[in-house]
Amino acid sequence: MVMTQYRRSVLILLPPSEGKLAPESGSTFAPGTLSWPELKKPRATILDALLKICSTSPNRAATALGVTANQMPLIAQNTRLRSAPAAPAITVYSGVLYDTMNFSALPAAARKRGEARIAIASALWGLLRPSDCIPAYRFSADSRVPGLPPLAKLWSEPVGEVIANSSGVIVDLRSGGYEKLAPVPAACAHRAVTLRVLQDRAGTLSVVSHHNKATKGRITAGLLSLAREPRDVDGVVNALRDCDYRVQLGKPNRVGVATLDVIVTDL
Repeated sequence: MVMTQYRRSVLILLPPSEGKLAPESGSTFAPGTLSWPELKKPRATILDALLKICSTSPNRAATALGVTANQMPLIAQNTRLRSAPAAPAITVYSGVLYDTMNFSALPAAARKRGEARIAIASALWGLLRPSDCIPAYRFSADSRVPGLPPLAKLWSEPVGEVIANSSGVIVDLRSGGYEKLAPVPAACAHRAVTLRVLQDRAGTLSVVSHHNKATKGRITAGLLSLAREPRDVDGVVNALRDCDYRVQLGKPNRVGVATLDVIVTDL
């Protein structure tokens, strides 16, 4: 894969999905082709530990990865990660957010923006661009592999540096578990915003959980469809309003990241 550098671009941080489509054919996974080569060391550390426990202690691996008896094929799948076929991450991740975003159906210009703007958080790979080719795997933010340091200890600093080195406004759509692995650093918190989806039921606002993924998928598609990039947090607010979302800006969190409430009636 040809590595491309992008200047001053919005950074949209997305969570991965637990559901993944396993590529049936294609080139063998090549870790060295992934974006952000500065994440190479923690990627290798985690991958080695994951392969070892899944290959030598499947039952312990199932406990560490939260795999049920009916899901044991996922452990076997993990043992083949180095030789498995790989496909673009944007097609491997198949959860609600990705289904709703429907990246492949976006206009070519929007998909090009997506490659420049999207960074998918991963407990195994750190961050991925949409075109980074990966195999299907089982490993999430709450996985606890014996002998492996806490994932936040491995990812917080290197992924935080990637986020801090971005040049545009940061739109953090990650779920809580992935945000905790690598929080937005305080140094760039002033140009970051995290989104919360609220449902308006007859004037009463309530936080939604599962259905917020669909809303975030639609928001991502909307942001990619805008040719003009937001330059700051206020620009994100205006961009979402241009996409017909009802939004209100809340107080920053303890490090200064603004909270933007997106209020919906239909989910």
